[in-house]
Amino acid sequence: MPIWPRRPAGKPSDPDTFSLIHIALPAFGPSLLFGLGEGAIFPVLALSARDLGASSAQAGLIVALIGIGSMAANVPAAMLANRYGERRAMVGAALFSLVALVLCLAAHTPWVFGLGVLMIGLASSVFMLARQTYLIEAVPPSMRARAMSTLGGTMRVGLFTGPFLAAGFIHLVGLSGAYWAAILAFLGTGILALTVPDLHPRDDAPAHGRPHSPLTRLAREHARVFLTLGISTALVAAIRSCRQIVIPLWADQIGLDATATALIYGIMGGVDMLLFYPAGRVMDLRGRLWVALPCMLIMGTSLIAIPWTTGFSSLLVVSTVLGMGNGIGSGIIMTIGADASPAADRTRFLGIWRLITDLGGGGGPLLLSAITAALSLASGITAIGALGFVAAWMFWRWLPRRIVPTSPGPVRPGPR
Repeated sequence: MPIWPRRPAGKPSDPDTFSLIHIALPAFGPSLLFGLGEGAIFPVLALSARDLGASSAQAGLIVALIGIGSMAANVPAAMLANRYGERRAMVGAALFSLVALVLCLAAHTPWVFGLGVLMIGLASSVFMLARQTYLIEAVPPSMRARAMSTLGGTMRVGLFTGPFLAAGFIHLVGLSGAYWAAILAFLGTGILALTVPDLHPRDDAPAHGRPHSPLTRLAREHARVFLTLGISTALVAAIRSCRQIVIPLWADQIGLDATATALIYGIMGGVDMLLFYPAGRVMDLRGRLWVALPCMLIMGTSLIAIPWTTGFSSLLVVSTVLGMGNGIGSGIIMTIGADASPAADRTRFLGIWRLITDLGGGGGPLLLSAITAALSLASGITAIGALGFVAAWMFWRWLPRRIVPTSPGPVRPGPR
């Protein structure tokens, strides 16, 4: 029995005449700007909380509210996108983010500031879910992975360049400049989402407003997908979230200063960004497993190797390989979720899918922290690296060997 849902036959967009370049501005422009806005404020959230009188622990909790808000909003975001449509949802998310930033700027207490941070997390979930659903409907299945990896790549580019934009504004007006930079980015996101032409969905795309089964029934119908591929991608999210913590922690452990740590982190991020489109192309032409498997094996091996590094050069080499492993997996979570989603109730399915992967992304650092507290940092890093091999095995067990996206029938698992 296939674990993938059966798709109704339809007339997809012609892959011979379709080009991602033709839809680049409406498809990826808002995502780039939204990522730019988030990247501008991420480095200063903890500093702003501390300036308002928060302790170090409280500042850490306030920063975590971004992820908590995103996780909490996944299912409601799906319902909003279903009711109002993806484009309106994106515009609404941008406006909601602007209100949140104004609240952050006006805050005089840490908890009012935290409310603004939470609101940004809520908006982020709505925006990304709407953007993903929109692209699934607009892009032919044979180019789906390239669309998803490019979507993830543009967000990464925005997150990478956002701090540089913020630095210029901070130099001019102080710490609040980061939030003004984000305001401009989110304002641009809303304007672009509002004014660009609608992407034309495929002829077999379901119309909004179609009655849906209860959410619990949807979860039961696709329980096998959620419990196999959903957990696999949750492990991917856990490893990805931990890699951002592991590098600075281990750099500090071996005595590297902040400048060296930032350089290693920046090079890792640069390598990561360069690989998103090739990764999508391989997934479209060869199948999802060709990317998912090496991604997890490379990341797992790299993480296990980190505790064996002793200085700048060795940590730089291992971190660069780690960035390469993450880069070739760009878009893998969204692509597998898109493949598994039923056309008749796609947005709500993806809301549950994002909730599962966000739980993985939030649980990974908690596991790392618990093992580090009980044993050592090296043990915690090694345990997270081992999750990469678990995820690789799960993908080998349940992910189809080769995707045939243009087929109207179900996509079946490969040989076991």
